[in-house]
Amino acid sequence: MAGNSPRVGVLALQGDVREHLAVLTALGADARPVRRPEELAAVEGLVLPGGESSVIDKLARAFGLFDPIRAAIEDGMPMYGTCAGLILLADRIDGAITGQQTFGGLDVRVQRNAFGSQTQSFETDLAVPALGDPPVHAVFIRAPAVVEWGPDAEPLASLPDGRVVAVEQGRLLGTAFHPESTGETRFHERFLKHVRGRRGAAAPAF
Repeated sequence: MAGNSPRVGVLALQGDVREHLAVLTALGADARPVRRPEELAAVEGLVLPGGESSVIDKLARAFGLFDPIRAAIEDGMPMYGTCAGLILLADRIDGAITGQQTFGGLDVRVQRNAFGSQTQSFETDLAVPALGDPPVHAVFIRAPAVVEWGPDAEPLASLPDGRVVAVEQGRLLGTAFHPESTGETRFHERFLKHVRGRRGAAAPAF
């Protein structure tokens, strides 16, 4: 059975890597940390965890992962970014530090630290129609927000002030909050569905 499990990675350069690995493993995935290009080449999908987006960007370049991740996105590999991971998937950033780059793929503009400092972290319940009931209990820690999106990007959840905090485009999924820290598994399940769907697209008998 393990051979049929989705082989997915969590970018393990910085951030809450273990929490994502635990959720994915509990959902039946063959989940593993990814720190090198050859480890990326061995997985069918990748989670970009929360952390510090500018640090992950620098480390990805230092570890030779920046271009391979960009190429994987262009090739259609499913990816799920939480918090800093959402920033890394965005095509455009407000508040980027000098020289900061992203992997891109999501036709969105994301504002870094949209809700202030860590002391201004908060929790709320979000309606996410694509996931059904119950609402998602979302934890925001120095979180970004999507402030602009193109026609191919679909907002999945927003706050009362209109700022989008979950978005999807094709096989790319991003949330401004941390489902892995609250026991919420439906976004990870959606990511794994994209992984299985891509595998199925290459195998008509799926």
